[in-house]
Amino acid sequence: MVTIQTSDGIGSGVVYRSDGTIVTDAHVVEDQQKKPFTSVRIHFADGSQASATVVGVDDATDVAVLKADRGNLPAAKFSTVLPDVGQLAVVIGSPLGLEQTVTAGIISALHRNMPPSEGSPQGLIDLIQTDAPISPGNSGGAVVNSSSEIIGLSEAYLPPSSGAVSIGFVTPAATVTDVADQILKSGVATHPVLGIIPTDISPEIATRFGLPTQSGALVIEVAPGGPAAKAGLQPGDIITELDAQKIASVTDLLAAVRSKEPGQQADVGFQRGQDTKSVKVILGSSATG
Repeated sequence: MVTIQTSDGIGSGVVYRSDGTIVTDAHVVEDQQKKPFTSVRIHFADGSQASATVVGVDDATDVAVLKADRGNLPAAKFSTVLPDVGQLAVVIGSPLGLEQTVTAGIISALHRNMPPSEGSPQGLIDLIQTDAPISPGNSGGAVVNSSSEIIGLSEAYLPPSSGAVSIGFVTPAATVTDVADQILKSGVATHPVLGIIPTDISPEIATRFGLPTQSGALVIEVAPGGPAAKAGLQPGDIITELDAQKIASVTDLLAAVRSKEPGQQADVGFQRGQDTKSVKVILGSSATG
């Protein structure tokens, strides 16, 4: 486990390979404009420090890979299966700069989704929920099971000011290793894309535009030449199904799309005015837009 120091603050990370490769959350090594820092400082558990470069970031999953100027490191072991609800969860990181802090709890739930936000405009899907205390500075640090395997990286928490009590979220190990391996191989990670900008339908939006429903994902922009445009989707369409899976919100749509692979065909059901329609879309790749 390592502490990551940037010009914006402190985060945590995990040694992925003994050659100095480290994984963390993308937001730990990005500035306010989502631009990765040129270099960061790594604090190791033995008290030593080294500089590191950012190999790549993937904002869709909030995973980043760093390469520290140090080798012969003990690499962590990542679990290959999801934990069970109720299983022990141990969080290790540097909350508020307090290095090598350990907190514990249980796995509260699986397959949680976080809707799009200012810090994560694409939303985050398929997260693990835990009641183990997570604080600022824990981001990107290890969440470990009773066998000392990494089950994920600390992602986010709901602050007490929101009325929440011990609700934290973790990026699963399988997501971290998949994205990290892609970044190490080609510099980027690819994900399926529909080629639209969607928004949830509030009562105000439904009233203002005379929409027939408040359920679904409203298409507000279609990328020219993208998968949705080629299939005939238009701004103002309301996506209500993807491969027979009901779509009630943008988060539902993101989760459904990301469960596919680039190049796969998806049946998209939508409403256009009072008409219910369906089109077949060949999903694109985030690597090409």
